[in-house]
Amino acid sequence: MADELCFMPAARLAELFRTCQASPVDLVTAMLERIERLNPKLNAYLTVMADQALADARQAESDIHKGEYLGPLHGIPVALKDLYLTNGVRTTGGSKILADWVPHEDATTVSKLKAAGAIIIGKAHMHEFAMGPTNVNPHYGPACNPWNPECVPGGSSGGSGAAVAASMATVAMGSDTGGSIRIPGSLCGIAGHKPTYGLVSRYGVLPLSWSLDHAGPMTKTVEDAALMLNALAGYDLKDPASANRPVPDFRDALTGRVRGLRAGLPRRHFFDGLDPEVAAAVDDAIELLSGLGMSFTEVDFRDVEHVAATTMSISWSEATSYHEPYLDRLDDYGPDVRSRLELGKTMTATDYLRAQRVRRLICEEYASLMEKVDVLVTPTIRIPAPRIDECGEVLGVAGGADVKMVLSALTRPFNVTGAPALTVPCGFTTGGLPIGLQIAGRAFDDEVVLRVGHAYQTATAWHKRLPPV
Repeated sequence: MADELCFMPAARLAELFRTCQASPVDLVTAMLERIERLNPKLNAYLTVMADQALADARQAESDIHKGEYLGPLHGIPVALKDLYLTNGVRTTGGSKILADWVPHEDATTVSKLKAAGAIIIGKAHMHEFAMGPTNVNPHYGPACNPWNPECVPGGSSGGSGAAVAASMATVAMGSDTGGSIRIPGSLCGIAGHKPTYGLVSRYGVLPLSWSLDHAGPMTKTVEDAALMLNALAGYDLKDPASANRPVPDFRDALTGRVRGLRAGLPRRHFFDGLDPEVAAAVDDAIELLSGLGMSFTEVDFRDVEHVAATTMSISWSEATSYHEPYLDRLDDYGPDVRSRLELGKTMTATDYLRAQRVRRLICEEYASLMEKVDVLVTPTIRIPAPRIDECGEVLGVAGGADVKMVLSALTRPFNVTGAPALTVPCGFTTGGLPIGLQIAGRAFDDEVVLRVGHAYQTATAWHKRLPPV
């Protein structure tokens, strides 16, 4: 029974824990054994908090038996991407620069998870300082994809994605600046939700680009993402971008009813240059959602062609500003991150302000577009997971592009707009690699995005497949 608990979603575990039919201690013990066995192969964790996790599991079990049940995250093991500050626990940001740094406070999201009774089981691997979508890391080695360890899990939250997919964590926290929750979500075959900008606090999350960064959940199911969002969302005075507005019950939004919802298909850019198996899986998903009563119409997101240059100017400028205290240690950065910071140093204030003005135009067009539809439906990534040894290559996709650009091409637009976006698995290649469907919505309309994703999962079984590890 204990091993079976590792494969269950949080919602199912919550019911078993609440009714004392299963033990958080048994779950954490089995999961730590699984981590010990699989982490040497997958490299999903940089730090495993075994002793603390077991102590917290015993406390959770005792509290639940005494009738002090805190809710559906009580006793649930969570992996934190290693840029979430954890009091007294090493937080590296996947870097050599912070290899031995131990913070003295928790990120706001970590505090909220602990208050909900969640158990922090470890700090997950990541692309160095979140500056890349592959999780190929020169300091700690690459994280590997549970469906094929010779392939990348995606990044920058690759360890979080691999840990959830391989049942080495029930749920995880990632961060998303250009797709870093949704890319590993798609490539690892799990749900990854980038909430609306401002909905979840980023205080205590090492920044890549503060005006593009989002914190959010990575889970086996959309229902689990809603459970996590219930605990995570809300105003935080410590985060200047935090939105002071009422927070709904996201789980209540999962009605299963999508009939009458209007979906847009932005063919330009989002459906260009797709791998044939990706295109077929997404087409099948659209047909299924249409059968559930959603209407689909083609829409034109014209300014999407300006997104790549805009995000680069903004993210490189903001990242270089944050890293200024460490720029005398450039040799301690990996080559790809170092090159980005060196480019960031060449950006002028004029470049940055021009990019922010273009961003405003993109946001205005997106808002106008979303007056006509309730959600956009697209592929999450144009290609399945590339091999680790392909990550420095140029692919013959959409006219030829660097692997990193291909992986983030369809996710970046929703960081620029700050709109909510979700990936869910919608199929597998003949080689057994997951394919992701992306659902995006209006700002602070996360409930509708999650409702569509949940309805799709209710009607399919892709999310129930387990990787061969």
